[in-house]
Amino acid sequence: MTMLYRLDAGAQAVAARFGITAGDDPWTGGHVAPGQFAPVITAGREFIAGPGGSRQPWRMVPRLWGVPPPPSAHDAARPVTSVRNVDSPFWVGNLRNPEFRCLVPATSFMEWGAGTDYEGRRLQHWFACAQQPVFAMAGVWKDSEVPGFALLTCPAKGLAKATGREVMPAILPAHPGAWATWLHGGWDRAQALLTPGPDAALVEVLR
Repeated sequence: MTMLYRLDAGAQAVAARFGITAGDDPWTGGHVAPGQFAPVITAGREFIAGPGGSRQPWRMVPRLWGVPPPPSAHDAARPVTSVRNVDSPFWVGNLRNPEFRCLVPATSFMEWGAGTDYEGRRLQHWFACAQQPVFAMAGVWKDSEVPGFALLTCPAKGLAKATGREVMPAILPAHPGAWATWLHGGWDRAQALLTPGPDAALVEVLR
């Protein structure tokens, strides 16, 4: 499970990548860990007055990585940071309502490797997209006291699979049509994007 990622681009650069305005987002770049705020791109109607039914403009807003777990969770204090079962009752309503889907910009993400290094620390493998300096991971957010988001996962492939991972973040295709489908489309079309294509090919980077 991904527990760290980086977005080494400031708010203006991220906004330019996705064809939106940065507004007053203070992001200047850096790493993101669970429980920290990071910019996400949403087309939901939060903060938008007026009747529903019309497509809202995309915008970049800060969200907390991790959402409060369901009441039945074994560890009620540990936030949920990823979605492995898209049919879970905990997620199904949000995923089928496109207003709760979001793009999570990133430049790299970390997966734990098997074994330890020469100092006895767990191995970290950092991956970036070979063809996308800034890429979009599929995300979903939940409205709570502090709105938070989680990352969608998909079966690991390529280098991530070679390091022993079973799943990895779902990286969306590198074109606005795919981003629009995730933010506005029906669930059948959006779910089909959770199988990354060639433009999600990974390279390992040093951190």
